[in-house]
Amino acid sequence: MSPEVLLVFGILAATIALFISNLLRLDLVALLSLLALTLTGILTPAEALAGFSDPVVLMIAGLFVVSGALFRTGVAARLGRGIGVMAGKSEVRMAVFVMLTAAVLSGFMSSTGTVAVLLPAIVTLAWKAGVSPSKLLIPLSFGALLGGMLTLIGTPPNIVVSNHLQAEGMAPFGFFAFTPVGLVMLLVGVTVMTLVGLRLLPARAPASAARTGEPALTPAEISETYGLSDRLFRLRVTEESSLVERSVVDADLRGRYGVGVLHVRRVSASRRGGGDTRRRRRGPLLPGDELEVQGPPGAVQALCETERLERLPARSLDSGEPLSEFGLAEVLLTRRSRLLRRTLKDVRFRERFGVNVVSIWRGGQTLDEGLASVPLTFGDTLLVAGPWKRIDMLREEGNDFVVISRSPESDRPAPAAARAPLAIAVMVGMMVLMTFEIVAAVTAVMVAAVAMVLTRCIDVEDAYRSVNWESVVLIAGILPMATAMEKTGAIQLVVEQIAPVGAAGPIAMLAVLFLITSGFSQVISNTATAVLLAPIAFQSALEMGLSPYPFLMTIAVAASTAFATPVASPVNTLVLGPGAYRFGDFFRVGIIVQAAILVATLLVVPLFFPF
Repeated sequence: MSPEVLLVFGILAATIALFISNLLRLDLVALLSLLALTLTGILTPAEALAGFSDPVVLMIAGLFVVSGALFRTGVAARLGRGIGVMAGKSEVRMAVFVMLTAAVLSGFMSSTGTVAVLLPAIVTLAWKAGVSPSKLLIPLSFGALLGGMLTLIGTPPNIVVSNHLQAEGMAPFGFFAFTPVGLVMLLVGVTVMTLVGLRLLPARAPASAARTGEPALTPAEISETYGLSDRLFRLRVTEESSLVERSVVDADLRGRYGVGVLHVRRVSASRRGGGDTRRRRRGPLLPGDELEVQGPPGAVQALCETERLERLPARSLDSGEPLSEFGLAEVLLTRRSRLLRRTLKDVRFRERFGVNVVSIWRGGQTLDEGLASVPLTFGDTLLVAGPWKRIDMLREEGNDFVVISRSPESDRPAPAAARAPLAIAVMVGMMVLMTFEIVAAVTAVMVAAVAMVLTRCIDVEDAYRSVNWESVVLIAGILPMATAMEKTGAIQLVVEQIAPVGAAGPIAMLAVLFLITSGFSQVISNTATAVLLAPIAFQSALEMGLSPYPFLMTIAVAASTAFATPVASPVNTLVLGPGAYRFGDFFRVGIIVQAAILVATLLVVPLFFPF
């Protein structure tokens, strides 16, 4: 084994260890790996940076924009709401419809986006039917993962293996080339879940109106859960107040007094004697403006005395008075959230998201004092308040947290609901272009992304915000690792090590490739796994004198079987808290589903893609 090969394996081992440890963000780990390969001379700068211009990277970025447009126009949410109409109150029937709906959506948009869109609707469905949400949320995440197997754009590993074929001078997989195999895997997954999985899933999350994951909290329930009945106040800015001509951010009432501003009611200029009757939506505070605040009574009293504010009759959430001017929502921090181990002050939460954190639910208790300096941890649930537009925008985040509940008034039409037909037309057009290979797949995706913006299904700012840049940089940074392994002969060495398996036949080789890919996908990114193993599968096929198509299809299928751990995929992490799941819940059910998918893969893939 040459020194170069040893060096590549060392860098690869360190990269995988960092992926598993979660000490650093995935994109940072990929960039460190990229720099290590460059600084050691394994790759030239041009080879190292080639990943950032790779069609895979551009396609995935474009697909995030398309997915964001489907979310913003309400196309995805409408499909989610239709589940309740069809599913009835049977637990088995609900699980089937949940998995099928998630799979259909995930075939055309990101699985993470699919779960983020459907999560509130599924928990609502569970409450109404008197079923524990924990009976439906793992089926939701598994359905989204299985749906990724249905189309070329269903999940990044599909694009990776297809692009590798093209890079090797062979015809890539078509848009619906994955569909026959994916449908079989979906059928197997749904069958195993309904016959076995539902029996193993706990009924841990309460099947009644309770705080855990209730997606449509009434103001009274919010007040009871977070103890807000005596902590909400309404204040008016007086002529003598020192807050006049200062913004809420600059005033820093949370930091100085421990009082959070939930909403500012701007008073029109005409009420102050001016001629402009338009209401001010932004800008500094002026006399007559009313502040909806939350905090300890003593702190609010000190604020009024020091800043010369006038107390007004406070809003009573217990009375059922509708929150017409601002919204409330609970957001759950995900495992890969960039907010973890940082404080609200560090991340400038209010300035960044336009909402104020009212309280934090952690370990069965609420934290509502000194919130600005509390380091956030995985599983924290933040109760936030702010304008309806900002609450709606939170539902589009998905990277750092997911909205798991909200006050009922937020169930309004999507921001661009009127353009839903246009979004559907653009999506269908993209599928036509890719299916009939009228243009290259990456071109079709970029055309669709630009069309979504031009038709105002999504604006430019939201388009940039919808892209999960961590995933984009991760893929661009890890792609050169495959180049390094091929350049140094590391791939050939791995192929030689597993070559004896080929003596038992191609089915045995498929089984080994499946197990390796599936195993890695439980602990590191399935996209990174596909990038690293696609060349090995391709070379193994050539060494055996067989077609590489069944081998690469097996890699794609196995990469989507991230069922066995809650950290295997972001979709598993998203349902972990609302379902009150434990690590063993995923392992117990996931292993059985993975075993069934393995058997189905060995039987079905060679039928559709002969050796």
